[in-house]
Amino acid sequence: MTKIFAYAIRDDEKPFLEEWKNAHKDIDVDYTEELLTPETAKLAKGADGVVVYQQLDYTPETLQALADAGVTKMSLRNVGVDNIDMDKAKELGFEITNVPVYSPDAIAEHAAIQAARILRQDKRMDEKMAKRDLRWAPTIGREVRDQVVGVIGTGHIGQVFMQIMEGFGAKVIAYDIFKNPELEKKGYYVDSLDDLYKQADVISLHVPDVPANVHMINDDSISKMKDDVVIINVSRGPLVDIDAVIRGLDSGKIFGYVMDTYEGEVGVFNEDWEGKEFPDKKLADLIDRPNVLVTPHTAFYTTHAVRNMVTKAFDNNLALVEGKEPESPVKLDQD
Repeated sequence: MTKIFAYAIRDDEKPFLEEWKNAHKDIDVDYTEELLTPETAKLAKGADGVVVYQQLDYTPETLQALADAGVTKMSLRNVGVDNIDMDKAKELGFEITNVPVYSPDAIAEHAAIQAARILRQDKRMDEKMAKRDLRWAPTIGREVRDQVVGVIGTGHIGQVFMQIMEGFGAKVIAYDIFKNPELEKKGYYVDSLDDLYKQADVISLHVPDVPANVHMINDDSISKMKDDVVIINVSRGPLVDIDAVIRGLDSGKIFGYVMDTYEGEVGVFNEDWEGKEFPDKKLADLIDRPNVLVTPHTAFYTTHAVRNMVTKAFDNNLALVEGKEPESPVKLDQD
């Protein structure tokens, strides 16, 4: 019987894993809550393929241990593949898949909701309400429809975000080195990032953290933005030089910051720090600011998205095991 073994299965994923098992009764499915490491790789011995999700690196040692256990067909339940040692994977003959699109709406909705909350100064008002201070001023909001919203990156998520912002009545402009023909016909694109910085009241990032994009939000780019700009990062932490953002918040240049991803998030996000010494003073400062909304990389975290991540990853892995073309293979040559 074909066997698939899954790593790092969370409680919220288990119902969808059981759904998939019930729909594939001829497949033996087993799992662990532990991450894939050189030590846990042996748990997959006897399996035909593995389904994985983790922030840890897929190191040469981890990949070798998995190959030694007889498994080289690996399906990620997430998008990112930058933590895989591709040279080693190629050397060992790995076949890898990911889930590039599990719910653009989840992430775009989160960005839009948080942007609107920043504009309406919700966090400040919530703090006032908690103290029973029911005075209006000076916590006055800005309407979304009065903003020019600049979207950097017009892939699946960026396009949904654009639609939501237009639904509010905002003017939307965009920049992408890979222009979408339909969006180009409709005149959304500006000629350069500098043009977008000059015009946008709200700037939302929807690009990958390839080397060219690392710290694209920095002192120089912030200096080109409008006063009282709102910046949104629900994409990848390394896109933003967080020290530059903090300087922009301190100076008042930045009206508010929405942060779902953080460059130093590994080992900090998705952990319970209540009653413990918090390990990152910079992050603690951001969390405490009344004009910063921090979430711990949960923009994707909806029942719809999690079901898709589990289902598509298992479908991909079964296709690999059966020698069929999976829906979303990963090229091991990441040049």
